[in-house]
Amino acid sequence: MAKPIRQIRREFLNEQEEQDQAMNEILKELAENKEAVLAFIQTAKELHELKVFETTNSLLKQSDEVGAIAIQQINQPAVHNMIKSGFGLFKFLGALQPSQLQTILDGVTLGLKRMSETGENGEKQSIWRLRKRLTSPATRAALTTMIDFVEGMGEVFLRNRRNSK
Repeated sequence: MAKPIRQIRREFLNEQEEQDQAMNEILKELAENKEAVLAFIQTAKELHELKVFETTNSLLKQSDEVGAIAIQQINQPAVHNMIKSGFGLFKFLGALQPSQLQTILDGVTLGLKRMSETGENGEKQSIWRLRKRLTSPATRAALTTMIDFVEGMGEVFLRNRRNSK
């Protein structure tokens, strides 16, 4: 039978051995991820050529003054209005159904495309041709939609005017 182990002897690496082991681990990881490391080095080189690191370092050294300037700029009424408008825009977009928004954007896109084609061609329209175009289903649908839009906007304007009084 084997003798029982009564004493455990721990082996501690000295500082040099720990550094060697760490270097071997780093070199192993670098070798395994060669492409990623090279891409990172290329990106860092391009950022260095653009003086991004130098600029960032300068900003960090002057962080107190840069922070004070940033706070002053953010504290401007125009920035407050922009932030409020941004929230209003997100609220508006959230109220629309995605299909509604897509329909509106598709209509605006096609309308702008046709408008630019008309502007490029410089075609003059006679009164009779305009009258004929007003009877087309597409034009009637667009005019009906625009009138509904204007009526809805007017209702909100009147409601807000009554509420503000």
